[in-house]
Amino acid sequence: MTAGQTGHAILAQAATEMRLTMRRGESVLVTIIIPAALLIFFASARVLPSTRQAVDFLVPGTLALAVISTGLVSLGIATAYERYYGVLKRYGSTPFPRWALIAAKLLSVAMIEAVQVAMLIAIAFAGFGWRPHGSLLLVLLALVLGNAAFAGLGLTLAGALRAEATLAGANGLFLLFLLLGGLFAPLDHLPSWLVPVARVLPAAALADVLRSVLQSGSHLPQGSGLLLVAWAIAMPVVAALTFRWE
Repeated sequence: MTAGQTGHAILAQAATEMRLTMRRGESVLVTIIIPAALLIFFASARVLPSTRQAVDFLVPGTLALAVISTGLVSLGIATAYERYYGVLKRYGSTPFPRWALIAAKLLSVAMIEAVQVAMLIAIAFAGFGWRPHGSLLLVLLALVLGNAAFAGLGLTLAGALRAEATLAGANGLFLLFLLLGGLFAPLDHLPSWLVPVARVLPAAALADVLRSVLQSGSHLPQGSGLLLVAWAIAMPVVAALTFRWE
């Protein structure tokens, strides 16, 4: 395949991947419904001292959750079952390069995340009066880094474990990040012995970076920013080194 043909094939495959994801009820639940429902619930429940403070805190956490649900859960589980049923093996017998398949999967994840982000921002904007104040470019950079980290983690699980183990592992990590990632409650609300563990998680790093850049941030916060970059580099590398196609 020529470079032009490969690029066209990647775009076509990404569109197909996105349509297949949106046809799976469990994927729609995890990627679309749960983040939106949690944002509406926690913003309405007044868990934090004021509605304004709650929305400013919750929107970045919900955006982080959307990235986690798509990159880790949806992509990881779907890829694991494609591997289990021999779909990836059949792709290997076609002229479509395997790196191009991974690129198409990552592109489809980014497309879904764009829909998620637009929907969550619309809910926060129209329903709770939320307004962003930071740099759009830094927000996009944070989302790209988060996508790399969690898609890499999902592909690591999918390429190294059986499909059933990936299903359990992805859902277990999703719950762990939901509870300990600082998405809907500040990390200092956790038991003191859990705080150091929570601070090194990629979920906490992504949520903290998004909060910083959405609240008049002109640069990535040094600690959580470097941690997020480390996760964004490490997980795709681990996935590439450990992924077994059959």
